[in-house]
Amino acid sequence: MANVFVSHRSADIAVAERLAEDIRAAGHDVWLDAWNINLGDSIVERMNEGLTSASHVLLCWSSAGNLAPWFSREWLSALARQLNGHHIRLLPVLLPGSTPPALLADIKYADLAADYDQALNAILEELARTP
Repeated sequence: MANVFVSHRSADIAVAERLAEDIRAAGHDVWLDAWNINLGDSIVERMNEGLTSASHVLLCWSSAGNLAPWFSREWLSALARQLNGHHIRLLPVLLPGSTPPALLADIKYADLAADYDQALNAILEELARTP
């Protein structure tokens, strides 16, 4: 099963948590900040642990804005690791009202805004397909 890091903006926690729960219900390990960062934890340390162990990073893009420092740091570090030959896959997930940045324009995305169930199935198929 895959180790999935769900990257999202705070404003999108409801849809990110729903997605994380559905992926976990399918048998995958899921890292979500709300589940994995506890009171008193080092946020940077916990995020680093989650990203280091991830085989997949779901990038939840929304109209909430996607250039926030934490969010940008998560997906840019995952992209750098992917480009440097590490076994990690970026899976852009489109939420209502946004498009992925130009840097990811060539990567097919799951469109939760158009059809949640279809997008979830596409994500689960990809998680099952790749080691």
